[in-house]
Amino acid sequence: MREAVCVIPARGGSKRIPRKNIKFFFSKPLIAYSIQTALESKLFDKVIVSTDDKEIAQIARDYGAKVPFIRPADISDDFATTGEVTAHALKFLRDRGEKYKYLCTIYATAPLLQIKYLKEGYEKLKASDAKFAFSVTSMPFPIQRTFKITDGRCEMFFPEHFKTRSQDLQEAYQDAGQFYWEKLDKKSDKIMFGFDSIPIILPRHLVQDIDTLEDWQRAEMMYKTLFPNRFGEWNEVKQKTHNTFRRVGFKQRDIFWLRVGQNIGSEEYGKGNEFQRPVLIVEKLTSNLFIGIPLTSKLKENSNYFHTISYESKKKYIQNSAMILQLKTFDKKRLMGKIGVLNQHQFKIVLEKIIQMFIPS
Repeated sequence: MREAVCVIPARGGSKRIPRKNIKFFFSKPLIAYSIQTALESKLFDKVIVSTDDKEIAQIARDYGAKVPFIRPADISDDFATTGEVTAHALKFLRDRGEKYKYLCTIYATAPLLQIKYLKEGYEKLKASDAKFAFSVTSMPFPIQRTFKITDGRCEMFFPEHFKTRSQDLQEAYQDAGQFYWEKLDKKSDKIMFGFDSIPIILPRHLVQDIDTLEDWQRAEMMYKTLFPNRFGEWNEVKQKTHNTFRRVGFKQRDIFWLRVGQNIGSEEYGKGNEFQRPVLIVEKLTSNLFIGIPLTSKLKENSNYFHTISYESKKKYIQNSAMILQLKTFDKKRLMGKIGVLNQHQFKIVLEKIIQMFIPS
């Protein structure tokens, strides 16, 4: 009997935000956040993504999840429930001799998921006689004073509380939509939102459903607020490298790897949490400062902004484009290893482009 398995449902047919589960949320596909949090928690013997979509399956594997099956079409439409999806996954595993004590379902749309709450759910469930433990958060406004709109007019759900002070009303909670622990050998006839469940209370600033584009934008703003070092001018990677000093000799035409910071796009030079880019040394100012141009893998021609160049790197030629408008002064503390050198002819063309752009004729 194994301890715990994590199942992440992720179908391909999202309607309101097309391809939502693999749409890039800053630096990576949305589903990657759930996968990586589950793996980093070290709570699970196996992390499985249940999907009907081959592209989602490949991305899930790329980020470390297992995809042992492609989910059948009959539990992949708009009416399929999470319970049906997890039951299918558990049966698949049982048929292959894998039995587990605990199941944790994590939604693919939970970039704000925190390991400490995931662990809290597991530990509290394990120490109790409950069937479930799942993420909840408090309602921002008393539900007793809410109303619906009927034919353009307001109608309270609980009119008897129209004059009741908010502080005198009982606080209400809602499903946070992040994770759901289940004790598989525990029998219960209660619904999840009932007495056989332990609520794991999350602060509201860590909870956001992502069903619409407005939800997505709000989640992005929340993520930026929670992790400012990943987006600030002096971000996490720069902080780590700011005080490191290595004696690096550099001169015109040299091309070095340059530490840029947090990778927040799909640029191929992203490496883990550290975004690196080749930089061409244009002019050495001091022993520590130089004027350089970051290179990009997006090849463009016939533009004042780009010039395609080929440089020799480890006995082969690499093609990049020089982003002339990003010409600026850099500190050599951000330089990593030398990776190539531009030949004199190409370097002359780059200098001519700089002159044309910055010096009026």
